[in-house]
Amino acid sequence: MTPASTPSADSRRLRTVTWIVALAMVGLIFDGYDLVVYGAVVPTFLRDASHLGTVTPATAGLLGSYALFGVMVGALLSGAVGDAIGRRKVMLLSYAWFSVGMALTAMATTTTAFGWLRFMTGLGIGALLATTAALVAEYAPAGKKNIINAITNGGIPLGSLLAALLAILLLQEIGWRGMFWIGALPIVTLLPLAYFKMPESIAWLVSRGRLDEARALSEKTGVPLPDAAPAKAASGKVGFAGLFGRTYLFPTLVLGLMSATGLMLVYSLNTWLPEIMLRAGFNAKGSLSFLAVLNGGSLFGGLAASLAADRFGPKPVVAASFATGALAMVLLTLGLPLGALLAIVAIVGLGTSGTQTMIYGFVANYFPTQVRAAGVAWCAGFGRLGGIGGPMLGSALIGSGLQLDSIFYVLAGLGLLGAVLTLLVPMARAQAAAQSARRQEGARGQTAAPRRAA
Repeated sequence: MTPASTPSADSRRLRTVTWIVALAMVGLIFDGYDLVVYGAVVPTFLRDASHLGTVTPATAGLLGSYALFGVMVGALLSGAVGDAIGRRKVMLLSYAWFSVGMALTAMATTTTAFGWLRFMTGLGIGALLATTAALVAEYAPAGKKNIINAITNGGIPLGSLLAALLAILLLQEIGWRGMFWIGALPIVTLLPLAYFKMPESIAWLVSRGRLDEARALSEKTGVPLPDAAPAKAASGKVGFAGLFGRTYLFPTLVLGLMSATGLMLVYSLNTWLPEIMLRAGFNAKGSLSFLAVLNGGSLFGGLAASLAADRFGPKPVVAASFATGALAMVLLTLGLPLGALLAIVAIVGLGTSGTQTMIYGFVANYFPTQVRAAGVAWCAGFGRLGGIGGPMLGSALIGSGLQLDSIFYVLAGLGLLGAVLTLLVPMARAQAAAQSARRQEGARGQTAAPRRAA
C-alpha cells in the first residue's frame, strides 16, 4: 500500500530526498575534483621531471585520457550491473573504489604507474556517475526533476572549482601528491554515511518484481510507489537490451554523440586551460584562476539553466547552452581586458561543464526505469570517448603550434556541433503522448465551439 500524502509521509519523503541529493552531490564533488586536479598539476609535470620522469605535452594528453578511458569502461559496466543488482550497491562500491585509486595514484613514481592507476580510479568514477543520475531521477518529485538533477550534478563543477581553489592555495605546500590524497577522503567520510542513509531505488525494486521490499521502503521513506502502468511496462527488456531495441535506438545514438561532444569540450578545457593561459602570459596562480572561474560559471550557470529546463523542457535549454558556450569561446579571441575575459570564461563554463550536468539530467528523465541506468551509463560511458579525446585534442592543438585564437575557434565549432545534435533528439515517448493528448483536447474544444454556436 502506497503511503498517503500526509504531513508525516511528506516529512519522511523530504528527509529521504534531502539525504539522497546531499550524498549524491558530495560523491560527484569528488568526481569533479578528479576531473580538474590532473589539469591543475599538469604544468608541474611538464616542467619538472623529478616527479614522474619526463612528461611532454603528448604524454600529458595520454595520461589525462587514461582516467577517462577507465570512466568509460566503468560507466558502461555499471549500466548493466546497476539495472540488474540495484543502484545502492554500485554506488557504495564506487565510493570505495575511486578513493583507493586516488590514494594509490598519490604514491605513483613513474608515468606508467600513474597512467594505470588513473585508469583504475576512472572505473569507480564512471560507475558512480551513471548510477547516481539514475537513482536521483527515480526519487526526484515530478516537476522538479531537472533542478534536482542540476543540484546533484552541480557537485561536478563544485568539485572542479574546489580542486582549482585548493591548487591555488595548497599546491606549492603539499605538492601534487597531497592534492591526490585529498581525493581519497570519501572512504572515511562519505562511504560510512551512505551505507546507513542511502536507500535503494523504489522504482527499481518494483521493476524487478520485489514488491514487498518496495512497499516497505515506500512506507519508511514516504516516497510513493510508481504508478501501476510504468511498473507493468518495466517487465519489458531491461538494461542495454531494451536501450538498443527498436524503440530507443535512434535517441540512444544521438544522445551518446551529444554527450561525447560535450565531454570533449569539458576535458579539453579542464586539462589544458591553465597551460593555455600560461602561454598567453599569465602566471601560475593567474592561469589557475581561469580554471576556477570556468567551473564556477558552470556551477551557477547550470543551476539557472536547469530552472529554465523545468519550465521549457531540457532539449531547447541544452541546445541554447551549447550555442552560448560556442559564442563565448569566439569572444575569448578578441583581446578583451582581464575582467571581461574572466566573465566570458564563466559563460564558457555554462556552455561546457554546465551543459554536461544538464545532459545527465536530460538523459536520466528521458528513459523509463528499466533502461534508465543503462541510458545514463551509455551517455556517461560512450560520451567518455569524447572525454578521452579531449586531453589528446588539446595536446595536439598546442603541440602543433596553433595560435591561441585558432584553438578557441576549434573548440567553438565543437560547441555548435553539440547544439545541432541536441536538436536532433526526438521527443520522449511520455512527452509526445502528453502533447498529443493536449492537441486532441484542443481539437475537440474547437469542434465543440461551432456546435454550441449552432
